[in-house]
Amino acid sequence: MINIAVLVSGGGTNLGALIKACDTGLLKSGRLCLVVSSNPSAYALERAENAGIKKVVLQRKGKTPEEYGDEICAVLKSENIDLVVLAGFMCILGGTLLEEYRNRIINVHPSLIPSFCGEGFYGLRVHEAALAYGVKVSGATVHIVTDVVDGGKILKQKAVDVLPDDTAETLQRRIMTECEQIILPEAVEELCACMLLEKQENF
Repeated sequence: MINIAVLVSGGGTNLGALIKACDTGLLKSGRLCLVVSSNPSAYALERAENAGIKKVVLQRKGKTPEEYGDEICAVLKSENIDLVVLAGFMCILGGTLLEEYRNRIINVHPSLIPSFCGEGFYGLRVHEAALAYGVKVSGATVHIVTDVVDGGKILKQKAVDVLPDDTAETLQRRIMTECEQIILPEAVEELCACMLLEKQENF
């Protein structure tokens, strides 16, 4: 099995989707071993506790992206984590983490990359920008994390129509439930299955 860590900052709805995927058997090549939160009051921590997943709080305040990345990396290594999933994680990462886990960190972003992505595009800002621009279609993207924000290889995308009466909030909610929570567990399972195969071949 592939050991997975999920990095969170807020409510953890995508963490909830991954937990459900484990329960239903959709995610069968990996196991959720650790939840790391940048926010001590994140509801995602409660989701982790209810699911029996080990949880750790590592706050970003006062640290550079490099220092913070190094700190997270040390925890991940100590827990023998193979794959890192950013699920609503609101911090930019740097340091040894990006090197040690090259091609093994993925993120779900609430737009169809390369639209409305990069530094400054997070949360409702993404959907506000999409509506202001007048796009007719938006969605979500799962991609590999690199040192370029939202710049890594795209693994999966799913689209929804933007409705005439959409607000940033309604669009955010629909993309979350109809795109993010579907493609993130799928992408995690596909990656875990590939990593498992590589492990077996190298054994």
